[in-house]
Amino acid sequence: MVVVPLHKPEYESERLDAAAQAEEANWVGIAAGGALIAGGLLLLAGQRRAGTVAAASGTALALLDQQETLHRWWNSLPGYIGEIEQLMANVQGAVDDLAARRAKLLQILAKAQ
Repeated sequence: MVVVPLHKPEYESERLDAAAQAEEANWVGIAAGGALIAGGLLLLAGQRRAGTVAAASGTALALLDQQETLHRWWNSLPGYIGEIEQLMANVQGAVDDLAARRAKLLQILAKAQ
């Protein structure tokens, strides 16, 4: 006859505790997702005010849940603004060059007539 121990080994209880912690639901994320989905459905149904309020509350909950990401984005924003300013300066230079060439072309065409 074989004797089977009825107590659980310690490593098994630790594994169950870790599994229980992994299965804990992220209620703020679930609420944010639900509010965003509800807001989208309300907007599609034509309820603009209620849809906007629901979507805004879902966005606020998502931002509360992802504060670290929001801080990283906020800190990297000046770099992006600098890149956009440089791009706009390049576009302005190209437009000025194009305007100068247009004026020169108009002068040449006016002399030809």
